[in-house]
Amino acid sequence: MTVSDTARRLPGIPVLREHCRAMAVLEAVLSPEWEYRYHSFDAHWAEGEQLASMRDGSGDEYSIVFSAAGAFVRGFAHESLMSPYVATGPWPGVLDTVPEAFRACVAEPAFSDEDGLPVVTACLWREAGDDRWRTGTIDFPEEGPGDPDGAGHLFALLTDRSAEAFQRWAEDYYEVAVDLAAVRHVFASRPLDEHVVAALNPEVALADLAQDLAKTGYPVETGDAAAD
Repeated sequence: MTVSDTARRLPGIPVLREHCRAMAVLEAVLSPEWEYRYHSFDAHWAEGEQLASMRDGSGDEYSIVFSAAGAFVRGFAHESLMSPYVATGPWPGVLDTVPEAFRACVAEPAFSDEDGLPVVTACLWREAGDDRWRTGTIDFPEEGPGDPDGAGHLFALLTDRSAEAFQRWAEDYYEVAVDLAAVRHVFASRPLDEHVVAALNPEVALADLAQDLAKTGYPVETGDAAAD
């Protein structure tokens, strides 16, 4: 799978944003220690912008900027033949046709190394009002794996957004049982409550998540609702 395949499988911007936020909230419950989490969501990243991000601790990562302009996705697979450190710069076509609305994201220091080099192997975007995700015109390397830009690995939980896919991933990564009903509750963007939190991690209370919930902007149940 390449970024072109990913573009055909991603949902609209609002659905993607909610999915990213839900994964970040689920991990906040599963892992109180932020440095061990894969997924994060910052609803107040910059003026008028929200940021979803993933980092696997081994060098692979993605960032998604949501704004009034639409959404910009940058992914980096550190072992890809399309790495800017292998190709001495971003792979031809990956960033060349990014529209003006997202050029600031291309140059964003948080997505570049200390020398200002964009750290990217896969990029796609969708302007507000557009009916699809876009990518550059890319000649992918013929040698190497069938995932030349890392998109299949990087965006696996964005193209398969089922609760079951997240459950399988979380159980493998955290090596604990993950309650499927609780995952479905959060994936539906239903308010978080003590019952859902306890089902996911009995060692965490809803009050312990106040800072994470404020950062993500995820709704909190004020009553005593439970997950179905």
